[in-house]
Amino acid sequence: MTFSVFLHEVGAIFPVIVAIESGRYLIAAGAMSALIWAFWRAYFRARKIQPRTASATDYRREILSSLRTTLIFAMTGFAMYLASKAGWLTIYNDFSVRGPIYFGVSLAAMIVAQDAYFYWTHRAMHHPRLFRLFHRTHHKSKTPTPWAAYAFDLPEAIVIVAFVPLWVAFVPMHDLAVFSFVTWQIVRNVMGHAGVELSPVSGKPSRMFGWLNTTCITKTHAPISRSISPGGTVGWEQNIPNIRRASRQSRTAVACMRRRLPAHPWRVTDAPPRLHSTPRRASERMPRGDHRAHHGARDGPR
Repeated sequence: MTFSVFLHEVGAIFPVIVAIESGRYLIAAGAMSALIWAFWRAYFRARKIQPRTASATDYRREILSSLRTTLIFAMTGFAMYLASKAGWLTIYNDFSVRGPIYFGVSLAAMIVAQDAYFYWTHRAMHHPRLFRLFHRTHHKSKTPTPWAAYAFDLPEAIVIVAFVPLWVAFVPMHDLAVFSFVTWQIVRNVMGHAGVELSPVSGKPSRMFGWLNTTCITKTHAPISRSISPGGTVGWEQNIPNIRRASRQSRTAVACMRRRLPAHPWRVTDAPPRLHSTPRRASERMPRGDHRAHHGARDGPR
């Protein structure tokens, strides 16, 4: 590819990719915000997770940092476009090449693989030596809004988007499957940062949707920041006791909202509120160290 051809591609293709990436973010976050606003009094006010309301400064920071992230995503998408034209990546647009079954299987596999990738890279970014550089900006949203979905530091945005070219380098993908994947990601992100609980509030894990993280778990991820992943599924957390416990606590907090009680997911016990009067088995009691981790050391030595 000559330099003149490259410049032509930059002028013709890159603005389109920028418009798609930024438009996807603005539409998803705007639609979720409009939905919450439209049904606030009738439905969502009782599902608000915390009493604090995001300030104008919060919104401004979240939107600006998210738009910066969409620019990083667009640059990656443009690089993948050039790599595909050069034959370095296999992104096809004809269903007859591999068929609809491959389309569905490859898309599902990409979602599952990215969920694992995100979970473990997110845990790594909470390491004290990495947190300030990679993840601090996202945690400035102490009262998340849908506009915080892409509020990443520059290094974090690069780590997150790197999964897509890495996956396509090994797995041929239909271009519509890639588009569906990134759309799924932004929809899940705005839902997880909505600030109100969107999941059923029975407090019981759903057989159909129990594999998805709730908005409460996203909020709980801040005070238990070294343990929990704010998006995706809960499958990767099931073998880690303190994360599994926090997941149960978040569902209990959802049940609290149904009963119009204050929702403090990191302060409730493992059992639903209606069982508080029943003594718990010794195996269900929170270990002494975990209790102090949840409530702080203000109680003094024991």
